[in-house]
Amino acid sequence: MSYNVIITQTEDGWYVGQCEEVPEAISQAQTIEELSLNLLECITEALDIKRARTQELYAGKKHFLRKLELA
Repeated sequence: MSYNVIITQTEDGWYVGQCEEVPEAISQAQTIEELSLNLLECITEALDIKRARTQELYAGKKHFLRKLELA
């Protein structure tokens, strides 16, 4: 899966990025390469937190999981 990120550059030269699909994933870095790595980590952490919260909602309830793949 790929993600779209919006990148801006501050007046002091830092790059700041935010993921469109996971808006909680925001980071900054001195290079675009470093920013990309930071954002991938932020996206992963944000999705892990969302997954854990959702699992808590269904804990103890009868349910099943089904995996869907995006093309």
